Amino acid sequence: MRLLLQRVSRGSVSVDGKVVGKVGTGYVILVGVGHTDGEAQAAWLAQKVAGLRVFEDAEGKVNLSALDVGGGALVIS
Repeated sequence: MRLLLQRVSRGSVSVDGKVVGKVGTGYVILVGVGHTDGEAQAAWLAQKVAGLRVFEDAEGKVNLSALDVGGGALVIS
């Protein structure tokens, strides 16, 4: 399983001109899943991404996670 993630202030995905998914502060994540990947790998990666400290605090230091800032995720397979 592979992830490509981008930290965003907002993001969306459209199909035929219609928005089918959107997110505010958080991540846009592109996911590649292989035949041998299972729920355990997905759960581990979800926890890892949720805990990444890539958001700024009030002092401008990058030490908050998506959980800390109430961020979301737009996940695209």
